[in-house]
Amino acid sequence: MKLSTKGRYGLRAAVDLALFSKEEPISISTIANREGLSESYLEQLFAKLKKAGLISSIRGTNGGYQLAKPAGEISVGDVLRALEGEMVVVDCPDSENKCAKFDSCVTKYVWKRINNSINDTMDSMTLEEIVANSPEIKDETGQKAYCSK
Repeated sequence: MKLSTKGRYGLRAAVDLALFSKEEPISISTIANREGLSESYLEQLFAKLKKAGLISSIRGTNGGYQLAKPAGEISVGDVLRALEGEMVVVDCPDSENKCAKFDSCVTKYVWKRINNSINDTMDSMTLEEIVANSPEIKDETGQKAYCSK
């Protein structure tokens, strides 16, 4: 399994929001500049994150984006599934999905454990934990920033 740029860039942007949007909303252009990403691509990612209820937008001259709930309540799994869909190494069909070898398959347990392990790990990490464990660097304004490049 390999994450696409949707997952990688979207998680970086979500962490950026966790760091910088506590006081006020952050514009897409600010995040794009700070993270070295395309504004139009971030708009597409933010539409998915907004639809999933993970971020919210505020219109107007002082508008922008911020997390829709505390960073400690948003898991890495929430972000990645909103952007990538279900996270599985092998999409192993079960007896309901008519796998002819389901009853005699010796590898279904391997795939299930790997899939569960990945999802458990993603669900146990929050944006707050990432921010707390990130190396401290400063952005152009002197604020703490996440080293995500």
